[in-house]
Amino acid sequence: MKKLLATIFTALLISSHFFADNAKTTDFLVSAQKAGMTFYWDPLTSSGLIEKNGHRISFHAGDDFVLQDYKTVVNEKAPVLENGKLVSYSSFMNSAENFFKTESNDNPYRIGAILIDPGHGGKDPGTSSVQKIGGKSVKLVEKDINLNVGLKLRDYLKKSYPDKQILMTRSKDVYLSLNQRTEIANSVKLKDNEAILFISVHVNSNFNESASGYEVWYLSPGYRRQVLNAKSAGEEKSLLPILNSMMEEEYTTESILIAKFILDGITAQVGTQTNSRGIKAEEWYVCKNSNMPSVLIELGFVSNKKEAALLNDDKYLQKLSFGIYNGLQAFVTHFERSRGFTGK
Repeated sequence: MKKLLATIFTALLISSHFFADNAKTTDFLVSAQKAGMTFYWDPLTSSGLIEKNGHRISFHAGDDFVLQDYKTVVNEKAPVLENGKLVSYSSFMNSAENFFKTESNDNPYRIGAILIDPGHGGKDPGTSSVQKIGGKSVKLVEKDINLNVGLKLRDYLKKSYPDKQILMTRSKDVYLSLNQRTEIANSVKLKDNEAILFISVHVNSNFNESASGYEVWYLSPGYRRQVLNAKSAGEEKSLLPILNSMMEEEYTTESILIAKFILDGITAQVGTQTNSRGIKAEEWYVCKNSNMPSVLIELGFVSNKKEAALLNDDKYLQKLSFGIYNGLQAFVTHFERSRGFTGK
């Protein structure tokens, strides 16, 4: 990460290429599609990214600079929103096309670690409920369900990724404060070309016993984090707010993608056994204090009789775990390929 940030700062200082504001404009989405670029857009943060040939350009609508492959800041006018539509200067599209043709000799950027956080534990049981299941009164406790799914997920990931750090905040019934969980996440040692993902697992409850379904949360874009420290900027501390904003928006975009992939993965596994409540944004403590892409998964409602029976079934928990695993696997593949990682 230090090496990456140093490259970003150096590039920002020496980059001087800039196209005039009065250049011809085009419909960005149409132009990107014609050029064979894959486009992702987050309307909440007005940030987007385009991919092609193993390279990526990310931007914030209206900014005077863009970020290439997460390391080079270029003074290029980013697409801008006009009447609800993204419009780009033709110079931007020309520059993007030329960049996507380049070959990269850099080390592949990859996911180096995945941290699984089974919520609650020890003296903190989380939510609980007593339900009649199979004619017997059964008490479901959130901390136990979270740990069960977390351990299954860990085993799936370890088998598929022996070269990555597959970690857990807790692997048994012990208490950890929210602060301890985020400290664990932020202290994981990574190589310069590696990133970490934070996955928090929880179970829901509601006074309305008809409430049911699973959902995946990411940090609300309205909450602004300080994800870079002052030491990263060296002598150019005036650039820190700009780079912090760009890095934070990258984390948000990636968190949304993780949430989508996980939600799709769970849906594929559980089918019509219960319902998807979608992707949502909230300022969860573990997400807003973890300096990395992070999501919080709510597996279902122990307060719902039908769903409680499912959450008490180990085979169903295996489906949930495998769905999360498939979602993470899809994201890892996407993430690493988008940075020129081919594995060939």
